[in-house]
Amino acid sequence: MKTIYFTVTNDLSYDQRMIRICTSVARNGYEVVLVGRLLPHSIPVTAQPFRQKRIRCIFTKGKFFYLEFNLRLLIFLLFRKMACVCAIDLDTIVPCLLASALKKIPRVYDAHELFCEMQEIVTRPGIYKAWKMIERWSVPKFVHGYTVNEPIAEEFKKIYGVEYEVIRSIARLDSNPLPASKGVYILYQGSVNEGRSFETLIPAMKQVNSELWICGDGNFMSKARELVAKEGLEQRIFFKGRILPSLLKSYTLHAAIGITLFEKTGLSNYLSLANRFFDYMHAGIPQVCVNYPAYKEINNKYEIAVLLDNLDANTISSACNRLLLDETLYARLQANCLKAREHFNWQQEEKKLVAFYKRII
Repeated sequence: MKTIYFTVTNDLSYDQRMIRICTSVARNGYEVVLVGRLLPHSIPVTAQPFRQKRIRCIFTKGKFFYLEFNLRLLIFLLFRKMACVCAIDLDTIVPCLLASALKKIPRVYDAHELFCEMQEIVTRPGIYKAWKMIERWSVPKFVHGYTVNEPIAEEFKKIYGVEYEVIRSIARLDSNPLPASKGVYILYQGSVNEGRSFETLIPAMKQVNSELWICGDGNFMSKARELVAKEGLEQRIFFKGRILPSLLKSYTLHAAIGITLFEKTGLSNYLSLANRFFDYMHAGIPQVCVNYPAYKEINNKYEIAVLLDNLDANTISSACNRLLLDETLYARLQANCLKAREHFNWQQEEKKLVAFYKRII
Protein backbone atom coordinates (compact mmCIF):
# COMPACT_ATOMS: atom_id res chain seq x y z
CA MET A 1 0.00 0.00 0.00
CA LYS A 2 1.40 3.41 -1.00
CA THR A 3 1.92 5.93 1.78
CA ILE A 4 1.12 9.66 1.69
CA TYR A 5 2.42 12.04 4.36
CA PHE A 6 0.45 15.21 5.15
CA THR A 7 2.20 17.92 7.19
CA VAL A 8 0.80 20.74 9.34
CA THR A 9 2.13 22.95 12.16
CA ASN A 10 -0.97 22.74 14.35
CA ASP A 11 -2.30 20.32 16.92
CA LEU A 12 -4.00 17.44 15.10
CA SER A 13 -6.92 16.88 17.48
CA TYR A 14 -8.95 19.94 16.40
CA ASP A 15 -8.19 20.09 12.68
CA GLN A 16 -11.51 19.10 11.12
CA ARG A 17 -10.28 19.81 7.61
CA MET A 18 -7.27 17.51 7.81
CA ILE A 19 -9.17 14.76 9.61
CA ARG A 20 -11.70 14.85 6.77
CA ILE A 21 -9.05 14.83 4.01
CA CYS A 22 -6.88 12.12 5.57
CA THR A 23 -9.88 9.91 6.31
CA SER A 24 -11.06 10.09 2.70
CA VAL A 25 -7.62 9.31 1.26
CA ALA A 26 -7.05 6.47 3.74
CA ARG A 27 -10.37 4.88 2.89
CA ASN A 28 -9.54 4.86 -0.79
CA GLY A 29 -6.52 2.60 -0.87
CA TYR A 30 -3.65 4.60 0.65
CA GLU A 31 -1.79 4.48 3.91
CA VAL A 32 -1.91 7.99 5.35
CA VAL A 33 0.24 9.68 7.98
CA LEU A 34 -0.71 13.12 9.32
CA VAL A 35 2.20 14.95 10.96
CA GLY A 36 1.69 17.93 13.28
CA ARG A 37 3.02 19.43 16.49
CA LEU A 38 2.84 18.44 20.14
CA LEU A 39 2.04 21.33 22.48
CA PRO A 40 2.32 21.36 26.29
CA HIS A 41 -1.48 21.31 26.59
CA SER A 42 -2.13 18.79 23.78
CA ILE A 43 -4.70 16.13 24.55
CA PRO A 44 -4.20 12.54 23.32
CA VAL A 45 -5.15 12.10 19.68
CA THR A 46 -8.35 10.20 18.97
CA ALA A 47 -8.27 7.03 16.89
CA GLN A 48 -8.59 7.65 13.15
CA PRO A 49 -8.36 5.49 10.02
CA PHE A 50 -4.88 6.98 9.45
CA ARG A 51 -1.68 7.28 11.46
CA GLN A 52 -0.82 10.43 13.40
CA LYS A 53 2.55 11.78 14.50
CA ARG A 54 3.12 14.89 16.58
CA ILE A 55 6.56 16.51 16.78
CA ARG A 56 7.66 18.01 20.09
CA CYS A 57 9.51 21.35 19.92
CA ILE A 58 11.36 23.45 22.48
CA PHE A 59 9.94 26.68 21.03
CA THR A 60 6.17 27.11 20.68
CA LYS A 61 5.84 30.32 18.65
CA GLY A 62 7.69 32.86 16.53
CA LYS A 63 10.54 32.43 14.07
CA PHE A 64 12.47 30.04 16.33
CA PHE A 65 9.49 27.70 16.41
CA TYR A 66 9.20 27.65 12.62
CA LEU A 67 12.93 27.06 12.22
CA GLU A 68 12.96 24.26 14.78
CA PHE A 69 9.79 22.58 13.56
CA ASN A 70 10.84 22.67 9.91
CA LEU A 71 14.23 21.17 10.73
CA ARG A 72 12.69 18.42 12.84
CA LEU A 73 10.06 17.76 10.16
CA LEU A 74 12.72 17.50 7.44
CA ILE A 75 14.72 14.98 9.44
CA PHE A 76 11.56 13.02 10.19
CA LEU A 77 10.52 12.89 6.52
CA LEU A 78 13.96 11.92 5.27
CA PHE A 79 13.89 8.72 7.30
CA ARG A 80 10.40 7.61 6.27
CA LYS A 81 9.35 5.65 3.21
CA MET A 82 6.58 7.35 1.25
CA ALA A 83 5.04 7.62 -2.21
CA CYS A 84 4.04 11.28 -1.90
CA VAL A 85 4.26 14.19 0.54
CA CYS A 86 1.76 17.03 0.92
CA ALA A 87 2.54 20.41 2.49
CA ILE A 88 -0.47 22.07 4.08
CA ASP A 89 0.00 25.81 3.58
CA LEU A 90 3.34 27.58 3.41
CA ASP A 91 4.62 26.87 6.92
CA THR A 92 5.62 23.25 6.10
CA ILE A 93 6.48 23.68 2.43
CA VAL A 94 10.29 23.81 2.70
CA PRO A 95 10.89 20.40 4.34
CA CYS A 96 8.34 18.81 2.00
CA LEU A 97 10.10 20.29 -1.03
CA LEU A 98 13.55 19.18 0.12
CA ALA A 99 12.43 15.70 1.17
CA SER A 100 10.53 15.08 -2.07
CA ALA A 101 13.45 16.28 -4.18
CA LEU A 102 15.91 13.99 -2.40
CA LYS A 103 13.53 11.04 -2.51
CA LYS A 104 12.41 11.80 -6.07
CA ILE A 105 8.71 11.44 -5.20
CA PRO A 106 5.67 13.59 -6.10
CA ARG A 107 4.92 16.56 -3.86
CA VAL A 108 1.60 18.35 -3.37
CA TYR A 109 0.76 21.82 -2.10
CA ASP A 110 -2.55 22.12 -0.25
CA ALA A 111 -3.19 25.87 -0.06
CA HIS A 112 -6.07 26.59 2.26
CA GLU A 113 -5.38 30.30 1.87
CA LEU A 114 -3.02 32.88 0.40
CA PHE A 115 -0.60 32.50 3.29
CA CYS A 116 1.46 35.66 2.68
CA GLU A 117 -1.71 37.75 2.36
CA MET A 118 -3.13 36.89 5.77
CA GLN A 119 -3.57 40.00 7.91
CA GLU A 120 -1.08 38.86 10.55
CA ILE A 121 1.55 38.46 7.80
CA VAL A 122 0.86 41.28 5.34
CA THR A 123 0.77 43.95 8.06
CA ARG A 124 4.29 43.07 9.29
CA PRO A 125 6.81 44.04 6.57
CA GLY A 126 9.74 41.98 7.87
CA ILE A 127 7.71 38.82 8.37
CA TYR A 128 5.94 39.33 5.04
CA LYS A 129 9.26 39.65 3.20
CA ALA A 130 10.61 36.44 4.72
CA TRP A 131 7.52 34.36 3.93
CA LYS A 132 7.22 35.87 0.45
CA MET A 133 10.79 34.78 -0.34
CA ILE A 134 9.89 31.25 0.71
CA GLU A 135 6.71 31.35 -1.38
CA ARG A 136 8.45 32.62 -4.52
CA TRP A 137 11.14 29.96 -4.22
CA SER A 138 8.95 27.00 -3.40
CA VAL A 139 5.46 27.29 -4.88
CA PRO A 140 6.54 27.17 -8.57
CA LYS A 141 8.25 23.86 -7.78
CA PHE A 142 4.92 22.36 -6.65
CA VAL A 143 3.21 21.60 -9.96
CA HIS A 144 0.57 19.51 -8.17
CA GLY A 145 -1.77 21.29 -5.79
CA TYR A 146 -5.28 22.25 -4.80
CA THR A 147 -7.00 25.08 -2.96
CA VAL A 148 -10.45 25.96 -1.64
CA ASN A 149 -11.93 28.20 -4.34
CA GLU A 150 -11.50 29.57 -7.85
CA PRO A 151 -10.29 33.09 -6.92
CA ILE A 152 -7.35 31.70 -4.93
CA ALA A 153 -6.56 29.19 -7.67
CA GLU A 154 -6.53 32.07 -10.18
CA GLU A 155 -4.11 34.03 -7.98
CA PHE A 156 -1.66 31.12 -7.90
CA LYS A 157 -1.86 30.77 -11.67
CA LYS A 158 -1.38 34.51 -12.24
CA ILE A 159 1.59 34.85 -9.87
CA TYR A 160 3.38 31.50 -10.22
CA GLY A 161 1.96 29.85 -13.33
CA VAL A 162 0.70 26.78 -11.45
CA GLU A 163 -2.75 25.37 -12.14
CA TYR A 164 -4.25 24.13 -8.90
CA GLU A 165 -7.51 22.27 -8.59
CA VAL A 166 -10.39 23.49 -6.45
CA ILE A 167 -11.40 21.13 -3.64
CA ARG A 168 -13.59 22.92 -1.15
CA SER A 169 -13.40 22.23 2.57
CA ILE A 170 -16.99 21.26 3.32
CA ALA A 171 -18.73 19.20 5.97
CA ARG A 172 -19.90 15.69 5.16
CA LEU A 173 -23.62 15.50 4.44
CA ASP A 174 -25.55 13.37 6.90
CA SER A 175 -29.25 12.61 7.18
CA ASN A 176 -29.67 13.37 10.88
CA PRO A 177 -32.69 15.60 11.56
CA LEU A 178 -32.10 19.17 12.70
CA PRO A 179 -33.25 20.35 16.16
CA ALA A 180 -36.96 21.11 16.26
CA SER A 181 -36.54 24.60 17.71
CA LYS A 182 -34.24 27.52 16.94
CA GLY A 183 -31.08 27.74 19.00
CA VAL A 184 -30.56 30.29 21.74
CA TYR A 185 -27.08 31.68 21.07
CA ILE A 186 -24.99 33.21 18.31
CA LEU A 187 -21.93 31.14 17.40
CA TYR A 188 -18.46 31.99 16.16
CA GLN A 189 -16.35 28.90 15.50
CA GLY A 190 -12.81 28.86 14.19
CA SER A 191 -9.49 30.58 14.83
CA VAL A 192 -9.66 33.59 17.14
CA ASN A 193 -7.12 35.46 15.04
CA GLU A 194 -6.41 38.95 13.86
CA GLY A 195 -8.61 40.04 10.99
CA ARG A 196 -11.78 38.26 12.14
CA SER A 197 -13.48 41.53 13.15
CA PHE A 198 -13.68 40.84 16.87
CA GLU A 199 -12.99 44.54 17.45
CA THR A 200 -16.48 45.32 16.12
CA LEU A 201 -18.28 42.01 16.69
CA ILE A 202 -17.78 42.19 20.45
CA PRO A 203 -19.12 45.77 20.88
CA ALA A 204 -22.00 44.90 18.55
CA MET A 205 -23.28 42.40 21.13
CA LYS A 206 -24.24 45.28 23.43
CA GLN A 207 -27.16 45.87 21.04
CA VAL A 208 -28.15 42.21 20.54
CA ASN A 209 -30.35 40.34 22.98
CA SER A 210 -28.49 37.06 22.71
CA GLU A 211 -25.37 35.31 23.95
CA LEU A 212 -22.29 34.96 21.75
CA TRP A 213 -20.34 31.72 22.08
CA ILE A 214 -16.79 31.77 20.74
CA CYS A 215 -15.39 28.31 20.03
CA GLY A 216 -11.71 28.39 19.16
CA ASP A 217 -8.34 29.87 20.04
CA GLY A 218 -5.74 32.00 18.32
CA ASN A 219 -3.44 34.99 18.31
CA PHE A 220 -6.23 37.47 19.16
CA MET A 221 -7.61 35.58 22.16
CA SER A 222 -6.07 37.70 24.93
CA LYS A 223 -7.15 40.93 23.21
CA ALA A 224 -10.66 39.53 22.68
CA ARG A 225 -10.97 38.73 26.38
CA GLU A 226 -9.75 42.23 27.26
CA LEU A 227 -12.29 43.76 24.91
CA VAL A 228 -15.14 41.73 26.42
CA ALA A 229 -14.14 42.96 29.87
CA LYS A 230 -13.82 46.56 28.66
CA GLU A 231 -17.32 46.47 27.16
CA GLY A 232 -18.77 44.81 30.28
CA LEU A 233 -20.04 41.82 28.31
CA GLU A 234 -18.77 38.97 30.50
CA GLN A 235 -22.36 37.77 31.05
CA ARG A 236 -23.18 37.76 27.35
CA ILE A 237 -20.02 36.61 25.53
CA PHE A 238 -18.52 33.24 26.47
CA PHE A 239 -15.18 31.76 25.38
CA LYS A 240 -15.54 28.01 25.04
CA GLY A 241 -11.97 27.36 23.87
CA ARG A 242 -11.04 24.66 21.43
CA ILE A 243 -13.75 22.06 20.98
CA LEU A 244 -13.19 18.58 19.57
CA PRO A 245 -14.87 18.18 16.15
CA SER A 246 -17.37 15.62 17.41
CA LEU A 247 -18.62 18.01 20.11
CA LEU A 248 -18.34 21.15 17.99
CA LYS A 249 -20.94 19.76 15.61
CA SER A 250 -23.45 19.69 18.47
CA TYR A 251 -22.59 23.29 19.41
CA THR A 252 -23.24 24.32 15.82
CA LEU A 253 -26.53 22.46 15.50
CA HIS A 254 -27.95 24.22 18.55
CA ALA A 255 -26.94 27.75 17.59
CA ALA A 256 -29.42 30.31 16.29
CA ILE A 257 -27.00 32.22 14.05
CA GLY A 258 -23.47 31.66 12.74
CA ILE A 259 -20.82 34.35 12.27
CA THR A 260 -18.37 34.49 9.33
CA LEU A 261 -16.50 37.80 9.36
CA PHE A 262 -13.14 38.80 7.88
CA GLU A 263 -11.62 42.25 7.61
CA LYS A 264 -10.53 43.18 4.11
CA THR A 265 -6.92 43.81 5.20
CA GLY A 266 -4.99 41.15 3.30
CA LEU A 267 -6.10 39.54 0.05
CA SER A 268 -6.38 36.16 1.77
CA ASN A 269 -9.31 37.37 3.87
CA TYR A 270 -11.05 38.93 0.88
CA LEU A 271 -10.75 35.76 -1.22
CA SER A 272 -11.44 33.36 1.66
CA LEU A 273 -13.97 30.54 1.79
CA ALA A 274 -13.99 29.49 5.43
CA ASN A 275 -14.86 26.03 6.73
CA ARG A 276 -17.35 27.57 9.14
CA PHE A 277 -19.39 28.98 6.27
CA PHE A 278 -20.25 25.43 5.23
CA ASP A 279 -20.50 24.11 8.80
CA TYR A 280 -23.30 26.59 9.50
CA MET A 281 -24.97 25.69 6.20
CA HIS A 282 -24.95 21.98 7.06
CA ALA A 283 -26.34 22.68 10.52
CA GLY A 284 -29.24 24.56 8.94
CA ILE A 285 -28.48 27.82 10.70
CA PRO A 286 -28.52 31.17 8.84
CA GLN A 287 -25.43 33.30 9.24
CA VAL A 288 -24.11 36.84 9.20
CA CYS A 289 -21.32 36.86 6.63
CA VAL A 290 -19.03 39.24 4.75
CA ASN A 291 -20.03 40.15 1.21
CA TYR A 292 -16.81 38.92 -0.41
CA PRO A 293 -16.60 37.12 -3.80
CA ALA A 294 -16.70 33.44 -2.79
CA TYR A 295 -19.51 33.92 -0.27
CA LYS A 296 -21.48 36.21 -2.56
CA GLU A 297 -21.33 33.67 -5.41
CA ILE A 298 -22.82 30.91 -3.27
CA ASN A 299 -25.35 33.20 -1.61
CA ASN A 300 -26.59 34.35 -5.02
CA LYS A 301 -27.49 30.73 -5.82
CA TYR A 302 -28.78 29.74 -2.39
CA GLU A 303 -29.70 32.58 -0.06
CA ILE A 304 -28.37 31.25 3.26
CA ALA A 305 -26.83 34.36 4.83
CA VAL A 306 -27.23 38.06 5.49
CA LEU A 307 -24.20 39.57 3.72
CA LEU A 308 -22.50 42.68 5.08
CA ASP A 309 -20.82 45.40 3.03
CA ASN A 310 -19.12 46.88 6.09
CA LEU A 311 -18.12 45.54 9.49
CA ASP A 312 -18.94 48.33 11.91
CA ALA A 313 -20.69 47.38 15.15
CA ASN A 314 -24.06 48.86 14.16
CA THR A 315 -24.14 46.92 10.88
CA ILE A 316 -23.29 43.64 12.62
CA SER A 317 -25.85 44.15 15.39
CA SER A 318 -28.57 45.11 12.90
CA ALA A 319 -27.95 41.96 10.86
CA CYS A 320 -28.03 39.73 13.95
CA ASN A 321 -31.23 41.34 15.22
CA ARG A 322 -32.83 40.99 11.81
CA LEU A 323 -32.24 37.24 11.84
CA LEU A 324 -33.36 36.88 15.44
CA LEU A 325 -36.58 38.83 14.97
CA ASP A 326 -37.68 38.26 11.37
CA GLU A 327 -39.12 34.75 11.49
CA THR A 328 -40.06 34.72 7.79
CA LEU A 329 -36.52 35.60 6.72
CA TYR A 330 -35.04 33.10 9.16
CA ALA A 331 -37.26 30.26 7.93
CA ARG A 332 -36.43 31.03 4.28
CA LEU A 333 -32.67 31.04 4.90
CA GLN A 334 -32.88 27.87 6.98
CA ALA A 335 -34.77 26.06 4.23
CA ASN A 336 -32.19 27.25 1.70
CA CYS A 337 -29.39 25.87 3.88
CA LEU A 338 -30.92 22.42 3.57
CA LYS A 339 -31.12 22.77 -0.23
CA ALA A 340 -27.58 24.14 -0.51
CA ARG A 341 -25.98 21.36 1.50
CA GLU A 342 -27.32 18.80 -0.97
CA HIS A 343 -25.04 20.43 -3.54
CA PHE A 344 -22.15 21.58 -1.32
CA ASN A 345 -20.93 18.60 0.69
CA TRP A 346 -17.82 16.54 1.27
CA GLN A 347 -19.19 13.54 -0.61
CA GLN A 348 -18.88 15.63 -3.80
CA GLU A 349 -15.48 17.15 -3.00
CA GLU A 350 -14.10 13.80 -1.87
CA LYS A 351 -14.46 12.41 -5.39
CA LYS A 352 -12.19 15.16 -6.74
CA LEU A 353 -9.66 14.62 -3.95
CA VAL A 354 -9.36 10.87 -4.51
CA ALA A 355 -9.14 11.31 -8.29
CA PHE A 356 -6.37 13.90 -7.76
CA TYR A 357 -4.14 11.50 -5.84
CA LYS A 358 -4.83 8.61 -8.19
CA ARG A 359 -3.53 10.75 -11.08
CA ILE A 360 -0.20 11.67 -9.49
CA ILE A 361 0.72 8.46 -7.65
